[in-house]
Amino acid sequence: MGMNRTIAALSLGALALALVPAATAAPKPPKPGPGSSLSIAAKPSPLLFGRTSTVAGKLTGTNVSGQTVTLRSDQAPYDKFANAGTTTTNASGDYAFAQKPTVNTRYQARIGNLQSAVITLPVRPAVSLRLSDYTPQRGQRVRFAGRVCPEHDGASLSIQKRYSNGYRTIRRTTLRDIPGVACSRYRKTIRIFRDGRFRAVIGAHADHATGLSRSRVADAHS
Repeated sequence: MGMNRTIAALSLGALALALVPAATAAPKPPKPGPGSSLSIAAKPSPLLFGRTSTVAGKLTGTNVSGQTVTLRSDQAPYDKFANAGTTTTNASGDYAFAQKPTVNTRYQARIGNLQSAVITLPVRPAVSLRLSDYTPQRGQRVRFAGRVCPEHDGASLSIQKRYSNGYRTIRRTTLRDIPGVACSRYRKTIRIFRDGRFRAVIGAHADHATGLSRSRVADAHS
């Protein structure tokens, strides 16, 4: 008796499952219509090394919602594009990607055969600057030191002072290795005779934009 009840229960369960409709995938939206366009921009740009930029844009035209957007990237020295991620457009046709490139990088967005323009997101090295004394005696020697990330061992770095017509280089030094750290260091001693605002600069090169430190003020006194 117990066996018959079990068989009957299993049969009813199987029947109930059979009556449940199979899940179906959501239909794909129609392709963007003729005359549609796809924009792209990055913000912030240039980007400070170690930070994140939003690469975003908008699909305009018809059938803008729910479209699959593929982001393609090409890092310096720019040889070929590779997929960097996918997302879908919202009801207004907007899309966005968070990107954290370490070198200058080109980006392009695609929806099927529709593609955006190619943009370049420059990456600035992170440059620090500190002074051994911010209130030196006039004529005192002050040590300027800091780091550049990522490392650029052997590259030239400029110490600049601001004048009425802009910054001018007053000294140059060479970036040195920091063992076990993916950054470079520098140090330069300069004699200070009067008040001044200073900054450290590493010029643009193949894989990075110009890197600038925050300015520092030396308040010289007698």
